[in-house]
Amino acid sequence: MYMDGVVIAGVGTVLLMVGFMAAVGWFVVHDAKTRATDKHKNQGH
Repeated sequence: MYMDGVVIAGVGTVLLMVGFMAAVGWFVVHDAKTRATDKHKNQGH
């Protein structure tokens, strides 16, 4: 496959977008778990 600069830039852009979405998804899951734990702790007050 011929690797032109534009192809490399496009692949890099796609990888950055996928990485960003994975990071956002990880943050949402982690934050949801943290909030669920905090909510459970504060139910008795």
